[in-house]
Amino acid sequence: MTAGRSGEQTGSRSGPEADDGSAHGFGNAYGSGNDGEHSSGENGSSENGSGDGLEAAGSPPPGARRPGGRTARVREQVLGAVGPLLVEHGFDGLTVDAVAARSGVHRATVYRRWRDVGGLLADVLDAAGDDGWRPADTGSLEGDLRALNEEVQEALTEEPSVALALIAASFRSEEAARALRRFWEERYARCEAVVGRAVERGELSPPVDARKLVVSSTAPLYHQRVLLHSEPDPGLPAEAARTAALAARAGAFNGAPATPQPRATS
Repeated sequence: MTAGRSGEQTGSRSGPEADDGSAHGFGNAYGSGNDGEHSSGENGSSENGSGDGLEAAGSPPPGARRPGGRTARVREQVLGAVGPLLVEHGFDGLTVDAVAARSGVHRATVYRRWRDVGGLLADVLDAAGDDGWRPADTGSLEGDLRALNEEVQEALTEEPSVALALIAASFRSEEAARALRRFWEERYARCEAVVGRAVERGELSPPVDARKLVVSSTAPLYHQRVLLHSEPDPGLPAEAARTAALAARAGAFNGAPATPQPRATS
């Protein structure tokens, strides 16, 4: 997740890039890279009711085809203002009016399309999932996991870190929390390719619970930065990747993924 640097990629990346030529990375839950500052002329094109092309309130469902033209431009302006405001003022300082002012889009349009702060945050996260990111293929399981961890570390340690700001905001907004869970589920699903390649190369014997393996590799990065608020450890991405790869080769993740059990109802 980046604020203004979402197009950068880490030096270790060798996998496919995003469809638009940018690489948002595993940890990037903020894909716009737009600071939301536009001229008053653009604002004028968005003010007039239905003329902005934005229909009913609420975000399109995940995976839905995104609209183009003026609708897409307005959405880019608005979402591009959310991240900078969030890191500058925190969740309590993020308001629909502030986003409208920063983006140059009329407040009535923003309220009609996104309703509230929760809707804005959710759409930022859903938009991030529209990229073409894929995990790097370095030729080895440990190398792939290390490249993945380096992307996570970059997102969590950049200044300012929109990733950390969005994670914090998810504890204040249930709508944002649901969107963040969707984002991680989708990202981890893409990362199953790392394990599939390792099986094809003969590094691992199937069946392997790919989700558990990838989570075990990335978890130390989040634990250090999000829970402990520790200073970045340059060696941690490689160390965590090596540990997870050794555990995987020892059979720690052998077995099919567990089937989720339905929650008991009272």
